Amino acid sequence: MGWEERAAKAKKGHRPSLKNWERDNLASIFPPYAEAILKSTHPYRSFRINNGGRGGGAKGDVLDQSLSLEDIGGGRNGISYGSSYHGGEVMYPIVLDAAQTPPKEFHERYEAKCIPVVIRNVPYGVRNATSATHGNNRDGDMMMEEEKKECDGRHHNSINNHHHTAQTKEWPAVHLWKFNALSTDSDLSHCMLKCGEDDDGYTIRMKLKYFMEYLHHNRDDSPLYIFDATFDEDKYAKRILEDYTVPEYFSEDLLGLVGERRRPPYRWFLVGPCRSGTTVHIDPLGTSAWNTLIHGVKRWVLFPPHVPKSVVKGRKLILPGEDDEAIHYFTTILPRMKRRAAASGGKGDYANFECFEFTQYAGETVFIPHGWWHAVLNISHTVGITQNYCSRRNFDEVWTQTRSGRKKMSCSWLRRLDDHHPDLARRAKELNRRDGFVMWEDDVAEQKKWRKKKAEKERKKSEKREKEKKKKASSRQQQSKKEKWGDHRTTERRKDGTVIEDVVMREVSPDV
Repeated sequence: MGWEERAAKAKKGHRPSLKNWERDNLASIFPPYAEAILKSTHPYRSFRINNGGRGGGAKGDVLDQSLSLEDIGGGRNGISYGSSYHGGEVMYPIVLDAAQTPPKEFHERYEAKCIPVVIRNVPYGVRNATSATHGNNRDGDMMMEEEKKECDGRHHNSINNHHHTAQTKEWPAVHLWKFNALSTDSDLSHCMLKCGEDDDGYTIRMKLKYFMEYLHHNRDDSPLYIFDATFDEDKYAKRILEDYTVPEYFSEDLLGLVGERRRPPYRWFLVGPCRSGTTVHIDPLGTSAWNTLIHGVKRWVLFPPHVPKSVVKGRKLILPGEDDEAIHYFTTILPRMKRRAAASGGKGDYANFECFEFTQYAGETVFIPHGWWHAVLNISHTVGITQNYCSRRNFDEVWTQTRSGRKKMSCSWLRRLDDHHPDLARRAKELNRRDGFVMWEDDVAEQKKWRKKKAEKERKKSEKREKEKKKKASSRQQQSKKEKWGDHRTTERRKDGTVIEDVVMREVSPDV
């Protein structure tokens, strides 16, 4: 079975109702859209409805603004929080450089204030360097030739004007995660990595070497996407952990206290063909996230927490028969959303509407604060790593969501906090008292409900196993009933009373 058959099987499991993955012909339509983004000199764009006060203009006016790389590259930290741009409005995300931004400054000025940020040059090891290096290249400095290819195989121009600096350790991923290297990697190429889920939530996997063939040759509208959270459980794939280092800006990870076995999925290895992506969502349990792109180009859209879910999802803007994958969201739904917001005059559901689009290049790390809606589209083939985390800056939000979303785990987490961070344990208990919340281990009714839910889940699993067992048994039975070539003639002769001497009567193959 080659890569095509394996991909077909994975696609059938992931979206069984979708019979034609190329129905919209986006492989042909997408390249001009991608080229426009790749060649744009204004990769940062904001769209908001003026509600009066800031930025001047009449209430209800549309403020559609963009920034060039020259606009964001002049200051010590790019666009600093509170700076006045385009009539007093602040553009997000804020662009920083790892060479000039210490962790403390990031924590106090941006993370604590829930401000989205792009940090350049993290995987290249340039902290404490004296001048900026990578990142002034609009296509992402350090991009290799394979990354400069658009999804239709053509090249786009690259400006290469970075300077040399004193560097700390560079991530091995910069070299080991090149597309050609991944295809032949002795550790990773044979690993089965997650590229989807079936309707029951079960993981669909494909060997990386076959997925890389699929990545380069597929013409699907919205291709499969490796988004694997369990690579650390594979004896070969766990080497990925050695290929990168958690940036020091995000080194505090309080959920790590509960241990790797008990904590929810929180880190993902990403390999995405162009046109693949993730639909709009908020990261779970109040966590914030960082996403480092090693190779390729991504397009992001962000919505502040105050924008309603019903507006962000754009369900009312999808016409009958249309799909709602990431590529459709960016190319169809988002433009309709902006037009609807503009027509609303800032009233109704679109009051205070804001969204921020930007392009992420290789070597850049995106910080998404908790509560911010975001969607991502792979403009070219991409490889990256992302993690969700909890620090002191977002502890309150994570605790209030985890205590109800992960009831048993939160009890264990509180005990660990008591041991390692007593101040945070006191804060958690204070939040419980404020909200009148009862922990799971103290709530008999919740425990009873949990046991009932667990029993129902086990019953469904048992029924599924039994169904699969019967299906396999039936298949074996049908196989055993199949006659070998010539058996039917022997049977007919026995019925006719024909004597078979010495049981040496053998049928001769028609090929002889």
